[in-house]
Amino acid sequence: MDGGGHGGVHNGGHGGGCACGDCPHGAREGHRRAVAAFLRRRDEFAAGHGLPAAVAHSASASRQWVSEELAQSAELVAERGRAEGQAWLAGLWRRTAGVVWAAVVLLLLGQSLTAVGAGWTSARTAGLAAALVVAGALTAASWFHRAKGGALAPVIGEDNRLSTSRTVAAVWVLFVAYAVLVLAGRLAGASRHADRDALLSGLELARGAGMVTVLAVVCGIAVLVRRVVGLRVLGQRLQKVPADRPRAADLLTDDAGRGTFADIQYVVISAVALVFAAVRLARRPDQLPDLPWGLAVVVLVSAATYLAGKYAEGGRPVILSVVRSREAGDLDGPIRTGDDIEIRGAGFVPPGAQGPNRLARMVVRVGAVHVHVPLVPVPGGFDNPTNTLLTVPVPADVEPGRVEVQVVTAAGVETNRYAVDVTE
Repeated sequence: MDGGGHGGVHNGGHGGGCACGDCPHGAREGHRRAVAAFLRRRDEFAAGHGLPAAVAHSASASRQWVSEELAQSAELVAERGRAEGQAWLAGLWRRTAGVVWAAVVLLLLGQSLTAVGAGWTSARTAGLAAALVVAGALTAASWFHRAKGGALAPVIGEDNRLSTSRTVAAVWVLFVAYAVLVLAGRLAGASRHADRDALLSGLELARGAGMVTVLAVVCGIAVLVRRVVGLRVLGQRLQKVPADRPRAADLLTDDAGRGTFADIQYVVISAVALVFAAVRLARRPDQLPDLPWGLAVVVLVSAATYLAGKYAEGGRPVILSVVRSREAGDLDGPIRTGDDIEIRGAGFVPPGAQGPNRLARMVVRVGAVHVHVPLVPVPGGFDNPTNTLLTVPVPADVEPGRVEVQVVTAAGVETNRYAVDVTE
């Protein structure tokens, strides 16, 4: 852009087809255009168009050229996606602060409507004051962490996704803090000694044992899950690929975007128990919500199921067999240098690594030679690599004899070594 055009953009605001990357709209538009360009190029190659004449005569050369072109285009898409994610995350604190204050306004409206006929009480004043304190604290936290997601920063995991366990624990912590602040507000406004004693007795453990137990368990689950996931990743028993940005769907899905039973039931049951506790607080604002032990046990069973699901998920990728790839008309024979081999197994593409930029990072070790897995496009996706099958050429640098084959996934996890015989 020239000086006048650039000044016009900043004076008039970014809009229309802006893709400069200086604002969330520009980053989003730039990512959208990069994705559209990549999809057009992939489908063009899948249809056999766009190949230069120098490589069109050789199947292996054309495949390698197409793979390199797609890998470079996919890296641009990934770069635009990261820029969009950072811009979205930087603006998230305003949206979270807006949601928090909208909830305060809704609480005020609800109290005003229910006060018609019944009159305004000290409990309503204490509830509104507690909401203002919590909203102010969340707004301040959002501003201090505005570059990392605002108030949602503590519940965003190391993989840049919303953590189900941390979110459930954070919601329970906020609710308990709000309930205690309501009691504190009522205690501050109580004038009679008997009223103060009744409010203090509402904080006794016998009344809130169920809720305190649930709070302790969900917080412990949040800490334990982080430890379990970290150890399994370091031990190469779980594959984790970072996301471009967190999404609300992360609370109910796995890294690949598929809904998971363990996460869904944990969120649903926790939400139901939380709604029950909120109703109890509204009906009896002079004590901690007395969560019945039956409901508390249901939440504990749900938490245990969620934790068991975290232990059960994942697993190391494994090679089951390696065979010579044979096309129609080829003669049967041993594996030779220059031949294509099919590596059959499981777990080659970890959840969240279905994007072309992740697929392009897969490597196969054939002896001492590292071979990048070529991207083979088909309409709507890729035929290679897949989660259970990889096809790679045996490089000419591989010495004839018995060599070991090993796959390194996009998450950096290595499979077992599988020995094959390569002849001259």
